Amino acid sequence: MDNNSSVESKSSKELREWVLSLLIAVVFVVLLRTFLFSTYVVSGVSMQPNFHDGDRLIINKLQYTFGSPQRGDVVVLHASAQDDYIKRVVALPGDTLKVEGDGVYVNGERIVEGYIQDEINMASEMKLTYNTLDQEEVTVPEGSVFVLGDNRSNSKDSRSLGAIPISEIVGKASVRFYPFSDFRVGVSN
Repeated sequence: MDNNSSVESKSSKELREWVLSLLIAVVFVVLLRTFLFSTYVVSGVSMQPNFHDGDRLIINKLQYTFGSPQRGDVVVLHASAQDDYIKRVVALPGDTLKVEGDGVYVNGERIVEGYIQDEINMASEMKLTYNTLDQEEVTVPEGSVFVLGDNRSNSKDSRSLGAIPISEIVGKASVRFYPFSDFRVGVSN
């Protein structure tokens, strides 16, 4: 009987260790996803040509706990109680912004947008503008940012939603992990 109880005791101890290990792993993953990172699936065409429908991203939720959004950051934000959008920050609190044709003017100066320059050039060659939705000059309120989709004529962004409170930003898009052929770390620029 001693051998059997020794084997049962050893099996029972091993089972407890496995259960405890799995429990710790689950708690760790939940904490990571809740406070540090989450995944996001791009839905729609508003961020083309840089992000496509179905792209999968890792969002850094901690980024703006210790820092502030910067121009050019690609962020996921709460657009409504049901919807999260992915957009690009183009103006910061206190900035004045105007969108006129393909020009985005922040504090009176046209910003360089290398991430859509090829599309602007192609439209220009056809005597068209890439962006058909202008924005009269506005001042971004304190605690908010102005965001635009990269696909300027097909994006629901701050031109219709208004400035986005920084508190509504889920986090910064940090990694594109799918499709695997487009894997990239540091996806904002």
